[in-house]
Amino acid sequence: MAEKENLVYIDGYFLPKSEAKISVYDHGLLYGDGVFEGIRAYNGRVFKLEEHIKRLYHSANSIELSIPMSQEDLKKKILETIRRNGLKDAYVRVVVTRGVGDLGLDPRKCPKSSIIIIADRITLWKEKSLKAITASTRRNAVTALNPMIKSLNYLNNILAKLEANRANVSEAIMLNQQGLVCEGTGDNIFIVKNRVIATPPPSANILVGVTRDAVIELASKEGLKVEQRDITVHELYNADEAFFTGTAAEVMPLVDVDGRRIGNGEPGPITRKLMEKFNGIKESGTPCKL
Repeated sequence: MAEKENLVYIDGYFLPKSEAKISVYDHGLLYGDGVFEGIRAYNGRVFKLEEHIKRLYHSANSIELSIPMSQEDLKKKILETIRRNGLKDAYVRVVVTRGVGDLGLDPRKCPKSSIIIIADRITLWKEKSLKAITASTRRNAVTALNPMIKSLNYLNNILAKLEANRANVSEAIMLNQQGLVCEGTGDNIFIVKNRVIATPPPSANILVGVTRDAVIELASKEGLKVEQRDITVHELYNADEAFFTGTAAEVMPLVDVDGRRIGNGEPGPITRKLMEKFNGIKESGTPCKL
């Protein structure tokens, strides 16, 4: 018997995955004109749903994209999408596109934006720790496309990811226009030196991650000092520990950068402590009421 298809929400309808389609004239496809969020559900509870939705609406506001649904109603639709697919542990992708227009750039030709919600099983990272390179592709300048806008145009990140693929490592670390450590292609980065945790600040041209903020809060509760400051590549190479945070990565140890071993080449004690503490809050989110 064929496995039942997942249902995808598109503009008021729940459609089987194979029938979930958008127009080729949608400006989200033609120009990457839209915003999105990636959200996790753990054991029937959605992690930091409120924070993700606020970030989505902030991104949309920055590009003058009207989301035709209130934040509360969108949250309800996300929970309904998870329930309809019978999922307890899931990855949810919420996409808002500019909608159908013509082949020109003008957003005024798109009378109504589209909302897409996909809920599926999460593909977990196979590695227990990561090796990375620093990418030659620099993070977009804030004056070109502010990385705080989580837009559908991820070519900047993809170009860096291609470099990681060519180097046969899991991740690429992007530097900003000043050559300072910025973030990974899909995650934020932290280093630890002399038991002090440091991570690039918003002014370093990063996307401020929901998981990043949760980990900073966890570290502070453990009495650990956390600094949001500029980090050089030299500091990264010579850190005692390093790790990534993200919706998919959660808290992931980083043990090698550009062939330089970080610390002793194993996940460090502070990284392991934060992984443990994060695992303790994963199921504290909004219940899906399965």
